[in-house]
Amino acid sequence: MIESLLNGFLSMASPWPFFFVLFGTFLGVTIGAIPGLSGSMLIALTLPLTYYMDALTAVSLIIGMYVGSVAGGLISASLLRMPGTAAAVMTTFDGYPMARSGRPGRALGLGIAASFVGGLFSWVVLATMSKPISVWATGFGPFEYFTLILSALVLIAAVSQGSMLKGLIAGAFGVLVSMPGIDPSSGQPRMTWDWYALNGGLKLMPVLLGAFVVSQILKDVLEIDRKFKRVDLVDDSIILKLSDYRKQAVNFIRSSAIGTVIGILPGVGANIGSVVSYTAAKNTSREPEKFGTGHDDGIVASEAANNATVGGALIPLIAMGIPGSIIDVFLIAALMIHSIQPGPYLFINNADIVWAMIAACLLANIMMFVIMASFAGRMSQLMYLPRAYLLPVVLTFCIVGAFALDNTMLDVWVMLAFGVIGFFMERAGIPLGPFIIGFILAPLAEVKLRSGLSATAGDITPIFTRPLSLTFLILTLVLLLMPFYGAFKRRRAEV
Repeated sequence: MIESLLNGFLSMASPWPFFFVLFGTFLGVTIGAIPGLSGSMLIALTLPLTYYMDALTAVSLIIGMYVGSVAGGLISASLLRMPGTAAAVMTTFDGYPMARSGRPGRALGLGIAASFVGGLFSWVVLATMSKPISVWATGFGPFEYFTLILSALVLIAAVSQGSMLKGLIAGAFGVLVSMPGIDPSSGQPRMTWDWYALNGGLKLMPVLLGAFVVSQILKDVLEIDRKFKRVDLVDDSIILKLSDYRKQAVNFIRSSAIGTVIGILPGVGANIGSVVSYTAAKNTSREPEKFGTGHDDGIVASEAANNATVGGALIPLIAMGIPGSIIDVFLIAALMIHSIQPGPYLFINNADIVWAMIAACLLANIMMFVIMASFAGRMSQLMYLPRAYLLPVVLTFCIVGAFALDNTMLDVWVMLAFGVIGFFMERAGIPLGPFIIGFILAPLAEVKLRSGLSATAGDITPIFTRPLSLTFLILTLVLLLMPFYGAFKRRRAEV
């Protein structure tokens, strides 16, 4: 493992991969700091460009953006009480009160340090656990894979924002949208309504651009005239002392561990990690009444956890081909563009790419720390850019990116349609995460199920007799029933 990891670092030491990790991290931090923009939006816009890169350069760029965007959200969360990313929501509870009390530099310093420690902790787990998990996963048959994907879809719905019912509706809609095209078993068109253009199905990139970028543009247009009150920042107070690291040591480790574990759960995301970590820090604190008033522990708990989810989320992607977060969907897309299939055989077929990805993750965390410690004060001014000038540029990039995919206007119309659909879904409280991951995973689940049924002459009983598939099936049922059990208990308590 050590030799392979060293080879990964040697690959990243090449000029272009190194430059693109640095460039991606800088862009990620910058976009993450601007309310209304997000890492998902940035990576979706960048994805068409990866067609013209080699696989190593493409994944280096996206991993840099991933790490940078999650960390960058703390800037606007602390200074404006407007999280640049959903992952930084909990940071607003203590970061903004601290900034308003005259200590904006310390609020950013705590967040930057926690982001780096969380990222470093999860990287260690990523580097040591990915290969053993992938070796274990190579023993999966088609039924094991099908039930694992089923569990992932239900888990995503269970932990998504809003009710579980809405999460399931979103996931089911994603599955439905993935159906048009050629049937993988019969080779016949289905749900195309005799429209030849749909024989290839709905492509991933226009759907992603529409759901995550165009929908956000529509939301921002409604708040186009919103003004932000400026906060002065003292740059020399950003760097923490060693005594601060010692004082927060337990919080660093606990929050990083929580974030890493939650990141491993498919599709859960950094926002859930930060909520759980913040709650754990408050519940174990000797002074819980200080949380929400500008407390050091609250900032550290939120930022260490949400950045730790990045390394954790890469583990199921590399080991099993299941996206651990929304941004991992884009990473899967970048790999598939270069004919690289994530999953248990990735270490066998493309070991050089895997170890380079792992090395890029560590490199991006180091770069993120240096960039934010050096330029957070200047980057904070980006929060005040007029959206009236920014949004048309973003929309133009979306249209060009969708059209460049196959040089057809159909993809542009698909993107715009899903922008409107995504906008109304979010207005109705239906989360986009389960929708897009359902869209990604449904074809794989269908292929695995049909492959298993073909091997058993249509006999479905192996799902219930094979230990692993039965375990995943039981987990799926438990996840489905848990919300109903919780509601039953609450009604009993009210009686």
